Amino acid sequence: MARELTRSCSARAERIKMAHTCSQKWPIWIPETPTTVSAHSVIRVSTTSHPKSRYPIAPPSASTSPGAEVVACPLRGFAPPAPMATACPPLSLPSTSLLRRSTRAGPSRRPLPSVRCSVVGEAVAEAAVAGTAEEPLLVSAIRGKKVERPPVWLMRQAGRYMKSYQNLCERYPLFRERSENVDLVVEISLQPWKVFKPDGVILFSDILTPLPGMNIPFDIVKGKGPVIYDPLRTAAAVNEVREFVPGEWVPYVGQALSVLRQEVKNEAAVLGFVGAPFTLASYCVEGGSSKNFSKIKKMAFAEPEILHSLLQKFTTSMANYIKYQADNGAQAVQIFDSWATELSPVDFEEFSLPYLKQIVDSVKETHPDLPLILYASGSGGLLERLPLTGVDVVSLDWTVDMAEGRKRLGSNIAVQGNVDPGVLFGSKEFITKRIHDTVQKAGNEGHVLNLGHGIKVGTPEENVAHFFEVAKAIRY
Repeated sequence: MARELTRSCSARAERIKMAHTCSQKWPIWIPETPTTVSAHSVIRVSTTSHPKSRYPIAPPSASTSPGAEVVACPLRGFAPPAPMATACPPLSLPSTSLLRRSTRAGPSRRPLPSVRCSVVGEAVAEAAVAGTAEEPLLVSAIRGKKVERPPVWLMRQAGRYMKSYQNLCERYPLFRERSENVDLVVEISLQPWKVFKPDGVILFSDILTPLPGMNIPFDIVKGKGPVIYDPLRTAAAVNEVREFVPGEWVPYVGQALSVLRQEVKNEAAVLGFVGAPFTLASYCVEGGSSKNFSKIKKMAFAEPEILHSLLQKFTTSMANYIKYQADNGAQAVQIFDSWATELSPVDFEEFSLPYLKQIVDSVKETHPDLPLILYASGSGGLLERLPLTGVDVVSLDWTVDMAEGRKRLGSNIAVQGNVDPGVLFGSKEFITKRIHDTVQKAGNEGHVLNLGHGIKVGTPEENVAHFFEVAKAIRY
C-alpha cells in the first residue's frame, strides 16, 4: 500500500498544487519544493480547511519537516467538498485498514474526510494532536473523549535498551542509586521523552521502592534482581511491617514528579505507578523473584490469616502512595499486579481482587478524576474479573487478542496495549503492520497504544523510534 501511495501522491503532486492554487474555497498548504514521499511513508488522516471542519490544516510551522510533501486525498465512501474531489482520485485501502470506522458499541464518530500523506520523520516532530492546555491526550483518551489518534507510550521506555541510559549506568552502577536520586530520576525519565516524545512520561522507579519505609530491607542486585534480606514467612515477621508514609520515606519521588510536570507540561501525561498487594507480598514472602511461588502459596493455603494481614498492610500503604504521587504531579497511575496471574480464578478473588478494589475505592474517594490503570501479565484467564476492581484502564498483554479482549472486558472500560515486545526485533514493515492491526482491533475510543509488556533488553533503539513514528502518524 505504501508503494501505491507513493505513486499516487508523487505523480500528481504538481496537479494537486495547481488545483488548489485555483481553488480558493478550501485551500491547502503545499511547500514550494516538495520531496517525494518515501516507500515507507505512513498514512495519516486529517481534515482540510472545510467550513464544517473542527480541525483545519495549519500553515507550516517549525515542527514540520522542511520540504515534506503534504497531499490531501479524499477517502472512498466519504463525502468531501467538491473542489477536493478534483485534486486526487480516491485511495483504495484494504478492508483491514485503520481508516475504516470501528464496529465497537458506543457513540459513532464522524469520519475525517481526507488523507494526509507525509514522510515518516515528520510524525514525531508534529504536535497537531498534542495535549491541550487542560489535559494531555492520554488522559483525554482514557476518559472517553474524542481524540484524533490513540496516545502511545511504552512500559520500560526509560531503561536498558537506550544508549544514553547505558552511559549513565556506567557512572552510577547501582539501581537504587539511580532510582532514589531526584536529579537522576528526572534525567532518566526524560530520556525517552527527549528522543521519542511519547504521550506518557512514566516515573523511573521500582515497585519495591516503598519497602524500606515499611521496615522491609531489600536491594536490587545486578544479574539477580530483587533480594528481600529477611523474607516475611511468619506472623511475627508480618507484625513488624509498618504502614508506609511516602512523604517521610520517598520524598525524592514527589520531588521528581513535580519536576517532570514542569518539564513536560501537558504535552504528555506524567505517569506514576505502584505494585499491587499480592505482587508485593509475593516478593516479600518468596525472598525475591520466583518460578513456582511455592512459599507464597503455602502461606495462602496453610496460613491464610497471615497473608491477609500482610495484604491489608500493603493495600493501605499503596493507596496512600498513589494519592501521594497524584498530589505531586502524577496525572495517571498504573498498578502492576505482575504475579496475580499465578493464582487460579477462585484464589485471585480471595487474595488479589478485594485488595485491588480497596485501593481503587480509597483513591477515588479523594482523587475521583485520577485515571488508574491495571496491568497483570498473562491475565487471559482472569480478564473478566479485572474490571471488577474499578480501575479505569485494563492493560492487556500480547497473549490476548485485542479484539477479543475488548469484547471480554466490555465497553465501559478503556484498554491499553498490547503489541508483543518481541515485535520490536522485527523489520520496520512488520512493526508497522502489528501497530496497525492492534489499533484497528482496539477501535477509536478509549485505547492507549502500548506494548503487552516492558521493552526487552537489546531492543534496537531505531525500532523503538519507528514504533513511535508510526503510532503518532495514525489518524482515526
